[in-house]
Amino acid sequence: MSLDTFPIAAIATAPGRGGIGVVRLSGKNLAPVITAVCGLKTGATLAPRHATYLSFVQDDGSVIDQGLAIYFKAPHSYTGEDVLELQGHGGPVVLQMLLARCIEAGHDIGLRMAEPGEFTQRAFQNDKLDLAQAEAVADLIEASTEAAAKSASQSLTGAFSKTINGLVDKVVNLRMLVEATLDFPEEEIDFLEKSNARGQLEGIRGALDAVFRQSAQGAMLRDGLNIVLAGAPNVGKSSLLNALAGSDIAIVTPIAGTTRDKVTETIQINGIPINIIDTAGIRDAADASDEVERIGIERTWAAVQTADVILHMLDATRGPTRADEAITARFPAGVPVMRVWNKIDLSGHKPAIDRMPDSTHVYLSATDLLGMDLLRSELMHLAGWQQTGESLFLARERHLTALKAAGRHLASAAEHAARDDQSLDLFAEDLRLAQQSLNSITGQFTSDDLLGVIFSRFCIGK
Repeated sequence: MSLDTFPIAAIATAPGRGGIGVVRLSGKNLAPVITAVCGLKTGATLAPRHATYLSFVQDDGSVIDQGLAIYFKAPHSYTGEDVLELQGHGGPVVLQMLLARCIEAGHDIGLRMAEPGEFTQRAFQNDKLDLAQAEAVADLIEASTEAAAKSASQSLTGAFSKTINGLVDKVVNLRMLVEATLDFPEEEIDFLEKSNARGQLEGIRGALDAVFRQSAQGAMLRDGLNIVLAGAPNVGKSSLLNALAGSDIAIVTPIAGTTRDKVTETIQINGIPINIIDTAGIRDAADASDEVERIGIERTWAAVQTADVILHMLDATRGPTRADEAITARFPAGVPVMRVWNKIDLSGHKPAIDRMPDSTHVYLSATDLLGMDLLRSELMHLAGWQQTGESLFLARERHLTALKAAGRHLASAAEHAARDDQSLDLFAEDLRLAQQSLNSITGQFTSDDLLGVIFSRFCIGK
């Protein structure tokens, strides 16, 4: 998104009523607004980085609200520009009045409403944050678990960026050696041997793999997992949802087809947000009791298509049926499926996990809460979660895509390195492309179109 450099203003606190509300302004020469809104004498100003208690006033001198005004002089501010924050009471009407007054007072300097994410975009453009740190601002705001908030905070302080920049430095150093050899071929130096280029490259690839593992785990913290409960009617899907949620979210009766539409509940397992989706029991549309149940079955299959993990619920008292096999055949390829045998309190089975080459089976009782810990641990295992002592990076999909691309280029570079000095030009090109992919994470190489997409998803005022 292409933005001008006029001053901007927005309400920076969440909608609704609260004890405190903040109107934020950023830009050059905010003095006219400060003087007018804060009721200062001509020529007077606010002491930078000091909180001043005063009245916010209309053009005729009437008081809108009373609160704190804090002025941050460039470049010592969030955006790198002059920033004014007006902290008053958190009522939506008074905040709108205060914002409108600021826009009115700043008319002559071109003050306008901020676009979503524009404050943070200006911070990025003024080198106060790199792109990964800017994204971490939104991730910290949106974090749904304590673990996600901690990881976002680490990224905001620059931990992720520092790691990426370290990888870039290693790639750059290797590129310098390769390109120097290309520039001076008459020296007849066995570059690959004397500089240990292959060893350096393998070290970079190993470091990249470690970063990707941490990032993939962090992406799980950020986005959570969609777990779909699917199976025939009356196998205990709603009972399992209630057991995992720890409360009676779904209606449970002995009557088949009680659940007519999907029911979603978010829980945490090991700090990972889990969206559990209970669905209508699956059976042939001709056997549906009415149109509502038929629509519910259609929505079940739609939910299955978006699942990260499918829990195929089965009745341990009767074993697999032809209907169960028909359901299994329709599951999408590539999505992990766990067979959950419920009602072991009636079947005589013991809580257990049975890992087979092509599937995993868990035996439990949702009503008696038998085997629930086994299910939780197996869910994390199936989703690829590994509990480690490493710090995790709250990565986004574009970060993972960039890391994968860098990995592919480094793998190609290794193939060229295996041919000794005969393919040094291709070796150098793959290193350049790997560096470019890594730089896109922090924004050193990022298209304007991508920037527009990223910042447009921020909230207004941030």
